[in-house]
Amino acid sequence: MATAPRLEDGTPFPTFYYLTHPAATAAMSTLEAEHVMPELAALLDEDEDVRTAYATAHAAYLRDRASYGDVPEIEGISAGGMPSRVKCLHALAGHALAAGPGVNPIGDAALARSAWSPSRCVCADPGAARTGSASG
Repeated sequence: MATAPRLEDGTPFPTFYYLTHPAATAAMSTLEAEHVMPELAALLDEDEDVRTAYATAHAAYLRDRASYGDVPEIEGISAGGMPSRVKCLHALAGHALAAGPGVNPIGDAALARSAWSPSRCVCADPGAARTGSASG
């Protein structure tokens, strides 16, 4: 999901892409709890190609958000720690899903390591969500 860079009350909101699917959100939370972020940060530190692609992803994120309005207070600030840190896998995975494979290398890596995939439903009974009889 994408959101405007300024909330209705006027507060700047830098996180443009984020996850809304409960299973995707849970999968990123699990990775964070399993301390995957330091591993991905080490990849960023050690691999020049990943660093370059991550900086490019940061710039793409800013361009995407700018199409929804200019907010000087958050100029140059994207989300998830880009372009130099790994801070929030939820935001990075959201960006990777919205932008498509190959745009955000850390978001792609988080999605690849997670138990969730957008290509399959992980609900025991996908229709049960409407009736409240199962979780997904």
